[in-house]
Amino acid sequence: MRSDAIGHHRLLVISALGVVQILAWGSSFYLLGVLAGPIEADTGWALAWVFGGLTLGLLVAGLISHSVGRLIGERGGRPVLAAAAVVLACGLVVIGAAPSLPVFLAGWALLGLGMGCGLYDPAFATLGRLYGAEARPAITTLTLWGGFASTVS
Repeated sequence: MRSDAIGHHRLLVISALGVVQILAWGSSFYLLGVLAGPIEADTGWALAWVFGGLTLGLLVAGLISHSVGRLIGERGGRPVLAAAAVVLACGLVVIGAAPSLPVFLAGWALLGLGMGCGLYDPAFATLGRLYGAEARPAITTLTLWGGFASTVS
């Protein structure tokens, strides 16, 4: 591949990952910044429990991080990041349809699986696997993309 073709391909990969990062962060980590109040008002659940869902999701994401990294090392990031999108969507469906607090929290546990498979750490590991020692600019650019998640969300 020619140098300009490689650069174009890299730009496409990073841009696609960037858009996915905005959507993943916005639909998981930043979700309650917009919806916690309406969830509390609609369900009557204490705000601490509503935000406890995010805490549970972050705990799950942290617990699976080692396994996710190993999986990316063995099979590459594409299947892991693709699965993350599906798991995040399923978690959002469970949260959105939760008839009770335990189901809501189970949805957050599922969302945590998606977060652990699809937020920065797995994306950075994927870029590192793809580009090796040349991954630093790609990671920096992806971080800039992801930085827009809080604004967009």
